[in-house]
Amino acid sequence: MSASAPAVSSIPSGGVATAARAAVTHRSRIASIDVMRGLVMLLMLVDHVRETIYLHMQVSDPMNVATIEPALFFTRLSAHLCAPVFVFLTGLSAWLYAHPASGEERSPAGFLFKRGLLLVALEVTVVNFAWSGDFPPHTLWLQVIWAIGISMIVLAALVRLPRWALGVIGLAIVFGHNLLTPITFKPGETGYTLWSILHDRNFLVAEGPLKIKVSYPVLPWIGVILVGYAAGPLYSRAISSLQRVRALILAGGVCLALLLVIRGFNLYGETLPWVAGEDGVHTVMSFLNFTKYPPSLDFLLLTLGVAAFLLAAFDGRDNRTTRVLAIFGGAPMFFYLLHLYALLVIYRILLAVFGANHGARFGVDEMWWIWLMAPVLAFTLYFPCRAFTRFKRNTSQSWVRYF
Repeated sequence: MSASAPAVSSIPSGGVATAARAAVTHRSRIASIDVMRGLVMLLMLVDHVRETIYLHMQVSDPMNVATIEPALFFTRLSAHLCAPVFVFLTGLSAWLYAHPASGEERSPAGFLFKRGLLLVALEVTVVNFAWSGDFPPHTLWLQVIWAIGISMIVLAALVRLPRWALGVIGLAIVFGHNLLTPITFKPGETGYTLWSILHDRNFLVAEGPLKIKVSYPVLPWIGVILVGYAAGPLYSRAISSLQRVRALILAGGVCLALLLVIRGFNLYGETLPWVAGEDGVHTVMSFLNFTKYPPSLDFLLLTLGVAAFLLAAFDGRDNRTTRVLAIFGGAPMFFYLLHLYALLVIYRILLAVFGANHGARFGVDEMWWIWLMAPVLAFTLYFPCRAFTRFKRNTSQSWVRYF
């Protein structure tokens, strides 16, 4: 008998039934978050397959609408959803950690700080090696895992502020950071290093045996994680599913309506204005061609607006599809590391068998190979992810929480 059994048996039968219903409701709320996270992780997988076997067709930031094929553009565009959802849900999950189903509130500062440090350490070690396969590496790329880690550390420092203050600060960063775009520093100037970390995508170390480049400037992502934390009460026990869905639909509608206005008239929120293209498809491509590094306001309005609608759609859903997605979303770091190393091995095998056919790289010549390989790899990785997710749910070992 488990150690918790005596405590449960001491509760009157009505209390047991109430606790059981509360647990089911809690799992339902959290499940929709895992489903959302699982969906964007599969979209991420598609994009990373593209970066593995279609890298010879490189995309810029923003993408070059005049030269890029629509299939590649929209495949890349779908992956834009990933980082904002990861960061937003990290903030939301931190609020849920601070307000567990037991009702006993706790500070998330320590967990956020330790996990943030872990993510930064993973980024500069196992993640960088998974991307390059080089040891020692020639360049350290500080990418999305680094950005999430730094954002968690900042949230840990600010989490004792009132929730409304975190929301105001987060929204101010999300809506205001585009005003900072004209500010630049040259290498060697005071402020260059800090500004490269916060807002400009630059090399921290550009010369020598080990170069270091910030691919994900962190300031906008700090804004997103703060907004996610402030939105946490949407998933509290006091909010019904209907209320939550209505709030999510309203938030998504406001985001997309605002995007249509400020992007439609090229008012603010994106440094690259959209123009009419040679046909309707290219006009849409130009309209949706946003800056990701760092994410512009328009980029965040599109992705977080769509994410709000998807969260509303997933709320309360329980079917085969959502259960599969929840498996991937239930162990995000495990899946992230696993799929990167799977792609590294697959690429080395393809390169050894078929040789380099695009300069020094191997690459396929048609996009459909990406759309074929990604589902096959997702199916293969589902089983180890399911095993780890079950282990994570059943174990009492604290280290598992970090994955």
